Amino acid sequence: MAPREPLLISVPIAELRPTQMTVGYREVSEKRRRWREHDPEKKAEFLGSHMIPVLLGPKKKHYVIDHHHLARALQEEGEKNVLVTIVADLHKLDKDAFWTVADHKSWVHPYDASGVRVGFDDIPKAIADLADDPFRSLAGELRRAGGFAKDTTPFSEFLWADYLRRNLKRKAVERDFTEAMENALRLAKAPDAGYLPGWCGPLDG
Repeated sequence: MAPREPLLISVPIAELRPTQMTVGYREVSEKRRRWREHDPEKKAEFLGSHMIPVLLGPKKKHYVIDHHHLARALQEEGEKNVLVTIVADLHKLDKDAFWTVADHKSWVHPYDASGVRVGFDDIPKAIADLADDPFRSLAGELRRAGGFAKDTTPFSEFLWADYLRRNLKRKAVERDFTEAMENALRLAKAPDAGYLPGWCGPLDG
């Protein structure tokens, strides 16, 4: 059988359902800044090449499984719709079975801004309702600074965020992000971080 072409659908951002509790607001702001810098004529091309992967869930609602930050940034910039691609059609499952499948496939990350696992019913119903996790912002900035390599492990940056959360105070991150980044870069090279996806190892010498 020939592989099917991905089915692209335009969906209102306001109707997308998250599969996680939080985003890093600083990360969202960075994506908003980059969006504003795009040539207006190239914005449509950008949207066409940055499709949002979703699950088709109960009642045929679209559940986002990646690019929550991008969806939130575009919504805050006034964009109404995004293109989505359906990764799996689970709309015939009841709600409990849907979340069980999503959990086993690592398509959901039900952890709050303190890194504590919560019930699936606690996951926000809208992209606009995602809470801020400053450690997720710190992890994103850490990756861009070369603290760890991009990795295909699901929610890898949340794993790094959780590691940083256990070693840094939230108030310290919120008070001085630059200093927190210096500490994060140091922590990223520690042997204790060796279990994390994309770990680049300690500095030589």
